[in-house]
Amino acid sequence: MRKVNVQKLSSPCCCPSKKSKSALSLVKQSRGFKIEGNTVTIPEGTALVGTNSPLLTKDMEGPLRRKKVKKFACEKGCVTNAEFSKFVEETGYKTEAEYLGWSFVFFTEIPPHIGLTQGVLGTEWWRRVDGANWRLPNGPYTEPGELDHPVVQVSWNDAKAYAGWAGGRLPTETEWEHAARGGLQDVKYPWGDRDPNDTNFFPCNIWQGQFPQENMCKDGYGTTAPSISFGSNGYGLFNMVGNVWEWTRDPFKIRSVSPRSHKTKFSDGPRKVLKGGSFLCHASYCTRYRIAARTGNTPDSSSTHTGFRVIYAAN
Repeated sequence: MRKVNVQKLSSPCCCPSKKSKSALSLVKQSRGFKIEGNTVTIPEGTALVGTNSPLLTKDMEGPLRRKKVKKFACEKGCVTNAEFSKFVEETGYKTEAEYLGWSFVFFTEIPPHIGLTQGVLGTEWWRRVDGANWRLPNGPYTEPGELDHPVVQVSWNDAKAYAGWAGGRLPTETEWEHAARGGLQDVKYPWGDRDPNDTNFFPCNIWQGQFPQENMCKDGYGTTAPSISFGSNGYGLFNMVGNVWEWTRDPFKIRSVSPRSHKTKFSDGPRKVLKGGSFLCHASYCTRYRIAARTGNTPDSSSTHTGFRVIYAAN
């Protein structure tokens, strides 16, 4: 294992944050890039949000609540590198990681030529790598992201810019959970309640083995999988849990019946809700690959396991 120069950059458990601010590119409003056949209509109705059986109480996964939602169109998978590339080509957009000149990379993906890197105090597997961005997620002179895989190293601000250009927006947490359940009720996962394991049940792209020392990759992937892969849920959506964390529209607040809980402030500034977990989740460390699971990160942060999907007005 390479040496790491540990400094207190930031220390959220699942998604490392950047505390800096950077300039953003101005992009033109939508030219209607939405791909026909790439979305499904999510019906209106009563959405279930949260759960009455939380596993991570500090995240305030509960209680289970019911909210009305209008129908909307949701992309079947997360935005891919090919789709994001077209956005950049047309608008000249630069991501926040490109402006800042660095982003976070998981330590096993850093090639030897990168040399010493700074680590996040408490979660040293996250390293600051200069030159890491959506084009080269693991840093300079590494392989670009595969075209049909989710674009990563994108901040909330980047995701919002793309969504606006495409004629859509990011989903709210309620809309995201409604879509992820695929018509099911208070279940853990898009497929039901059966837990993934390391032996014979791999319904999504998560870690197999002891995190972070060993990933056996029994599901066929060590990092991201194609956006359209594994089985779809009841609405025809893919990878709603696992693969990459997904930005949502909402600010991250501690959900509770107590009004005081909504006044929670974080040391690194306001955060946005992320849903779904990623290929780095595993029961030995992090069980946030469940529908009700949630975390938050600052809107300028990016990493190799964070992406997004877009929703649109339904016809």
